[in-house]
Amino acid sequence: MTEPQSQSSLIRMKAMDLLARREHSFFELKSKLLKKDFNEEQVVTELHRLIDDNLLSDSRFTEIFISSRKEQGKGPLRIESELQKRGIDAALITSHLANVDENEWSEIACDALEKKLGKGKQVDYDKKLKFMRFLSNRGFKDFQVIEALKHFASSDNNE
Repeated sequence: MTEPQSQSSLIRMKAMDLLARREHSFFELKSKLLKKDFNEEQVVTELHRLIDDNLLSDSRFTEIFISSRKEQGKGPLRIESELQKRGIDAALITSHLANVDENEWSEIACDALEKKLGKGKQVDYDKKLKFMRFLSNRGFKDFQVIEALKHFASSDNNE
């Protein structure tokens, strides 16, 4: 009867190894462990033990994930979609995204556009459309895209 106990130990060790590299959502960790042919019931039990020990937290994962994606110049819609794919609860996503001020999203969109274009470039209509698609694909809302383009156009006029 030591077999199930050693299986639990192996599951915990593998989970801890993955968590030592980066935060994971419950869903991600479960998926990775199941790919290693561990018993699903034991995996879920061990993951709940990790939650009880505060070593696994979807809330902490969400907070770190949002911060990371903001640094990459991604917008709230894209981040929300990526979090949903990682099994994060919609209410948790909404509460964490609500902690980010709308002005901050607009600044992130401006920064992403500036990195793409550089400073002081003239933007014709076709390029504006291209950059609107660029920001939309990065997950920014329509009004954030418009604000970024306005900001970029005003910075062109100031130089």
